[in-house]
Amino acid sequence: MGIIKAAIGAVSGALADQWLEVIEPDNMGDQTVMTKGVFVRRDSARNSNTKGSSDMISNGSIIHVYPNQFMMLLDGGKVVDYTAEEGYYKVQNSSAPSLFGGQFGDAFKETFSRVKYGGVPSSAQKVFYINLQEIKGIKFGTRTPLQYFDNFYNSELFLRTFGSYSIRITDPMKFFYEACPRNAERVEIGQINEQYMNEFLSALQAAINQLSVDGVRISHAPSKSVELSKYMAQTLDDDWKEQRGFEVQSVGIASISYDAESQKLINMRNQGAMLSDAAVRQGYVQGAMARGFEAAGSNSAGAAQAFMGMGMGMGAAGNFMGAMTDANERQMSRQQAAAPAQQAPAAPAADSWTCACGAVNTGKFCAECGKAKPAPAPSGTWTCKCGAVCKGKFCPECGSKRPGRVKCDKCGYEFPEGAKMPKFCPECGDPVTDADMV
Repeated sequence: MGIIKAAIGAVSGALADQWLEVIEPDNMGDQTVMTKGVFVRRDSARNSNTKGSSDMISNGSIIHVYPNQFMMLLDGGKVVDYTAEEGYYKVQNSSAPSLFGGQFGDAFKETFSRVKYGGVPSSAQKVFYINLQEIKGIKFGTRTPLQYFDNFYNSELFLRTFGSYSIRITDPMKFFYEACPRNAERVEIGQINEQYMNEFLSALQAAINQLSVDGVRISHAPSKSVELSKYMAQTLDDDWKEQRGFEVQSVGIASISYDAESQKLINMRNQGAMLSDAAVRQGYVQGAMARGFEAAGSNSAGAAQAFMGMGMGMGAAGNFMGAMTDANERQMSRQQAAAPAQQAPAAPAADSWTCACGAVNTGKFCAECGKAKPAPAPSGTWTCKCGAVCKGKFCPECGSKRPGRVKCDKCGYEFPEGAKMPKFCPECGDPVTDADMV
């Protein structure tokens, strides 16, 4: 008994009019991993799936396979033929198995050789479909908090986490025989997930414990969700693929949080760390005293009696408060004395020069851009406002006259003699023109 591929043109018309029956997969949702084939008969409404009253598949019937589906033809409970390729297939009892491996290739025939059925057609024939799409949205969550020893807090803390993961079936025949319940006609992932969920959570705890061994602080654990996901996928893939024919496709950790007791310990440790600072501790003491005065003023028995009672209490605790204040001030003084003194920026060296790039240098070349130190202007020369170094009375570049003295005609600022002439007055911003030459 086997199947042969039917021509596309031959099945494009009314299938029920050409063959005894057409078999299609039952409705397959996102969480469906396996479903039985159902019949579309001549006397039924077109394209409506109605389960047949018997498990006999007539010779010459058509089996329809959709994309991302693996179809198995069973006879007497054993697989006699299969296909992983979409299309229409005709049942022919006299033919040998065709074994359309599709994406699985010839390597998949090894699994078939272990479960194949070599007898004649029996009276119990069935068609099953395995979902080859990614089975997504398998939710997980820790039933009890996971232990996590944190070296920073030096204590055993506890984490909770939840999220979802997805799987993909890699060996559908092995998955059918090892993971699907016998005699089931439809299997959702939730029906068979209890054992796999326990194994998944065991791998999750092993991954989180490894973070603890590596010295990762518990507050940094949420940022390691990507590493945890990869670790669990690698850990589970070997066992699940080898034993059940499926693998972890992806893991999404939605949240990693502390349990209530761990949160209390962390808060207590953080509060203690803050109070070790003398300034914070002194502020806390003063705040406590202020809150005491505020509470006394709102006392229902009367402010006078409240302040009287408070005065008695303050007299008893005054020495303690004073001692705490003195201790805080002494600690702050020691911290200030131990702090390195701020050094004033060193004055530039006498032989330093400023490069055009802005860097201050002392050598012959700029340490930033490598330009050579500019040579001093020769005696008897003057620098024009256009930048040219000149010797005569006029600039050979722009024709400007050599200035005797330059004095801004607007604000009266007088430029140093022999200095490079700027284009604008540094005091008022007025452009330097011939009117400024005196």
